[in-house]
Amino acid sequence: MPQKLLIVDDEESILTLLQFNLEQGGFDVTTAIDGEEALDKAGTGEFDLIVLDLMLPKMDGLEVCKGLRQQKVMTPILMLTAKDDEFDKVLGLELGADDYLTKPFSPREVTARVKAILRRSAQTRQEAPAAPEPQKLTIGDVDVYPENYEAFVKKEPLELTPKEFELLVYLATNKGRVMTRDQLLNSVWNYDFIGDTRIVDVHISHLREKIEPTTKKPVYIKTVRGLGYKMEDPYKDE
Repeated sequence: MPQKLLIVDDEESILTLLQFNLEQGGFDVTTAIDGEEALDKAGTGEFDLIVLDLMLPKMDGLEVCKGLRQQKVMTPILMLTAKDDEFDKVLGLELGADDYLTKPFSPREVTARVKAILRRSAQTRQEAPAAPEPQKLTIGDVDVYPENYEAFVKKEPLELTPKEFELLVYLATNKGRVMTRDQLLNSVWNYDFIGDTRIVDVHISHLREKIEPTTKKPVYIKTVRGLGYKMEDPYKDE
C-alpha cells in the first residue's frame, strides 16, 4: 500500500503542485488548507508523514504541531517556513517538528526530503526477530528499547518525537564517543542538512529537558566544546 501523506498549505498553487508531484512519487496524498482542518485530519493518526506550512489561517503550523504532540500523535512533521523565519524554525523543532524546509523550494526537493524522513522512520520502527528479552540500552537511569520504540527515565516513560527517539538511540549506542554535529546530521537525519547544525542543537536541548535532572548541568548528554556531544553514564563514566 502507498504511504499516506497529509499536505497542509493555504496557497492553492503550492498545494496543487506538491500533491501532483508527491502522487507521481507514489504517495497517497490528502490535503488541508487551514490549521483547524489539518489538526482534525492529522489527529486520526492515519498518516505516515505531514507536510505542514508554518503560516496558515485559523491556526498556524506551530499551534498544529503543538496540538498534535499534546494529543500524543507522533507522526513525523516536515514544516515549511519562509526563508528568514529562523526563530519560527527553531520553535517548530522545539514543539515537535522533525524537519523543516525553507521556501522557495522545488517539488523534487520536497519529495527527496519526504522520502528521507520516511526512510529513517521505517528503519527506527522496523520489527526485529523475536527474542526472549527486547534489546535494551541502559545509561544510568535511562533505559532505551530501540525495538519497542520506548524509553524511560527512572522507570517513567518518556514522550519523545520520532527524531528525538532516533537521536537518543544513536547517542546511547555510541555511549562515551564524541559525535560531531555533522556526524549526527548524517547518521540521524540521513542526509546533508546544508551545514545547518542548529537542528542538532535544538533536538539536543529538547532531549536534555526530558532526561536530565537539571538542564543547566547535564550529566547524560555532555557538550564537548569545539567538537560536538557525547552521552555518558553519570554513575560509571568520569
